[in-house]
Amino acid sequence: MKANASTVLVGQKVILVPYEAKHVPRYHEWMQNPELRELTASEELSLEEEFEMQRKWREDEDKLTFIVLASSDQLQPNSGSDSVIIDPNDSHLDVLPMVGDVNLFLSGEIPSSSGSSDRTREMKIAVKNQEDEQEEEEEDEFTAEAEIMIAEQAYRRQGLALEALQLMLRYATGCYMEHFSSASENTLLSESSSSSQFHSQSSEPFPTLPNPIPPTSLLCRISEGNAPSIALFEKLGFQVTKRVEVFEEVEMRWRPRS
Repeated sequence: MKANASTVLVGQKVILVPYEAKHVPRYHEWMQNPELRELTASEELSLEEEFEMQRKWREDEDKLTFIVLASSDQLQPNSGSDSVIIDPNDSHLDVLPMVGDVNLFLSGEIPSSSGSSDRTREMKIAVKNQEDEQEEEEEDEFTAEAEIMIAEQAYRRQGLALEALQLMLRYATGCYMEHFSSASENTLLSESSSSSQFHSQSSEPFPTLPNPIPPTSLLCRISEGNAPSIALFEKLGFQVTKRVEVFEEVEMRWRPRS
């Protein structure tokens, strides 16, 4: 997606950067692993095909992709500062470990925003409407399917996947981080908000997609035996809404916390 071509999202543990050609060789190495291909439902591609896929994803408006880099103290806000702005071409980014990717796959037409300030009320109404129509789901329903991969084993189970998804979902929806955190994490976020802010090359304090995604459209599909991933998305506010026995997977949708 072109919309995030100049956007860098900065967290405490991870930095998200646009997927560019320079990332392809390492990504291709990851995809030589049959386990990762199975987990991501990916086909084995040649390096040339991988470059072509990167170019395609950069142009497609239904795919939002960031590469996950492990963060560095050098790229955190200075003491007394509440933000950090990083150019995607900053040389400091090139030395950070590339550890995975995070994606949103869009399907259907994004509903126009009403501009209301009461986002929580809107979201609860949207959830009720979705539940009322659950049995006659329309084919043109807009959805945004989230996926996360931490390919480097040394960086797993350290909270990188959680923060990467929080940054991605905040950027995509325009909602505050608290919408995608548990109560205990919200306390932590309020205490360390200065180091969890992120900015693109813009004067906007909280950059979002030009046409933000309604959070109630967020979903993920996970193998029913993948308990860690299910628990991860539950932390973000997702709930199991459907079980697809033929694929042995669950579908989870984001719901506002009561």
